[in-house]
Amino acid sequence: MKRKYVPDLSRQMAICEANYARLLKLIPDLDNTDQREYQISWQGRSALVRLEVEERFRYTTTVLVSQQSESDSRWLESPQLLVRLYHDALMAEVICMRQRRQLSGRYAYPNPQMHQPDEKAQLNAFLGECLTQCLNHGHLMEPVFVG
Repeated sequence: MKRKYVPDLSRQMAICEANYARLLKLIPDLDNTDQREYQISWQGRSALVRLEVEERFRYTTTVLVSQQSESDSRWLESPQLLVRLYHDALMAEVICMRQRRQLSGRYAYPNPQMHQPDEKAQLNAFLGECLTQCLNHGHLMEPVFVG
């Protein structure tokens, strides 16, 4: 008999808390900055990760996290994740992907969109890996002004 997927809420909350802390390290001036870009070079590969603030409210901030690889192709889309930061709970979670459709906490499988039963948990873990790469191997891309 096939077991139904049951989300591990403790694990998901820990991932969201860690992602919140990572995002604040990458954008320490979140209230005043609209965009940050990090160039990641690791094991002979290179990618650009853009963190772009889309909305600011009293208790939440929404950030679009996009990645562009040097080897982008027409058949493989670069990841784009819309992430909501909850300042009162100190958590950040992926709320949707490129299509801007809200993600569910779990999906029946199979389903018409071919989502995995734990799609949202996988995307939050992926976000954590991406942000960790920015922290460990990323270089902040800022304009240099010569006066």
